[in-house]
Amino acid sequence: MLFHTWTFAVFFLIFYPIFLALRKTRAGTPWLLLASYVFYGFWNPLYLLLILWSTTVDYVAVLGMSRSRRRRTWLGLSLVNNLGMLGFFKYGEFVVENVNNLLLSVGWPYVLEEPHVLLPVGISFFVFQSMSYTIDFYRGRIEREPSFLRYATFVSLFPQLVAGPIERARNLLPQLRRPAGIGSRDVADGLSLFVVGLFKKVALADYLALYVDRIYDAPGDAHAPALLLATFAFAWQIYFDFSGYTDMARGIGRMMGIRLMLNFNNPYLATGLGDFWRRWHISLSTWFRDYVYVPLGGNRRGEIRTYVNICLTMIVSGLWHGAMWKFVAWGTVHALGFSLTRALERSATYRRRVPVLIKQLGTFAFVSFAWIFFRADNLSDARLIVTRIFTSGWADPRCPLLMLAMVLSVWAYQFAYQSRFRSVLALSPVRVGLVVLMVFYIAVAGGVSDRPFIYFRF
Repeated sequence: MLFHTWTFAVFFLIFYPIFLALRKTRAGTPWLLLASYVFYGFWNPLYLLLILWSTTVDYVAVLGMSRSRRRRTWLGLSLVNNLGMLGFFKYGEFVVENVNNLLLSVGWPYVLEEPHVLLPVGISFFVFQSMSYTIDFYRGRIEREPSFLRYATFVSLFPQLVAGPIERARNLLPQLRRPAGIGSRDVADGLSLFVVGLFKKVALADYLALYVDRIYDAPGDAHAPALLLATFAFAWQIYFDFSGYTDMARGIGRMMGIRLMLNFNNPYLATGLGDFWRRWHISLSTWFRDYVYVPLGGNRRGEIRTYVNICLTMIVSGLWHGAMWKFVAWGTVHALGFSLTRALERSATYRRRVPVLIKQLGTFAFVSFAWIFFRADNLSDARLIVTRIFTSGWADPRCPLLMLAMVLSVWAYQFAYQSRFRSVLALSPVRVGLVVLMVFYIAVAGGVSDRPFIYFRF
């Protein structure tokens, strides 16, 4: 069920009035859980068995940790179950395919049968959210949730279930235990956030996708200008697509009296790669920081080990995005870039003497270059695109001027938002005016599409 479809509109119109009536009663949690399961099961009812299994195992694991001295055993059960599910459904075919390639390369006459398994929507998100609960309880950072229904609602909460943000138990569970009041400001702000996200998705991301798909589907036929413009366009497409989903999720949550965490903070205004990852997909970046980078040793074991830990974390982050070598390459490019620029970005000379705009443009250029490996259909196409950008001739990219105008307008707005004009943009008449313009554009030119969000595949 996609946020930007009439199906979801009907679903929410049925769910929301009943939710408002029941939210502070004993029936509130069961109703929210039922709605979340209907929302997730809409894609495939069999998916519900998977999320119910993950929820049950982690609830029992934490219960076992609270009543037993063998806490590591119970934590191990949770980790093996979650990582096992993720490995089987997301990486099983990838592993078997590469093992078969290796066997064939050495002349082995037998190969393994590839498991053709359908990847459940959003499995990486709800598995990571559930894992964070068991790990944080093991570390003594949160209390056990006694209610199974409430914990199941935490794992499956429908606004952020399939593409984040990946919430932590210490933020979301207290809001489910003690529902906050919902005022007119919450509804208004929630609707505004939803409209902004909808505009990003149907008016910006899906429009940019038309040009990006045309160039990236046949990179051998495109020249350097078209490949460069399509690469920059994809950088904005994935931002509008993913942050648009997050805005809609946060807007729905706000109307329900639930504050979901900020997941994007103008990442293309970052002044370095470290700054970029503090602004992009914040819930995932902090997840890998807390549950991968820090357990590896973080920056506590010397400079060399710090760089090794950074590289390992970034490569694992790349692999999280998909079972393809191109994602490993994308993570590796960021790992190398992050490692090579870390000392420079921390230096006083760089911070004081290099103009902010130069740092922002340099960071955006590097991030866009890395997106080539993310967007290309495979690693071979990525290499072809990089090669043709530097070697092919210059020809008319046939790029719609409207596309450039829209991107430049958004970029200008972001620059203004981080300047002294922010107070002007925050005025109610300005905000209302922008929302009205977005609604008008969607109604006249945007329409409602059924193009899925990019991060649903992860």
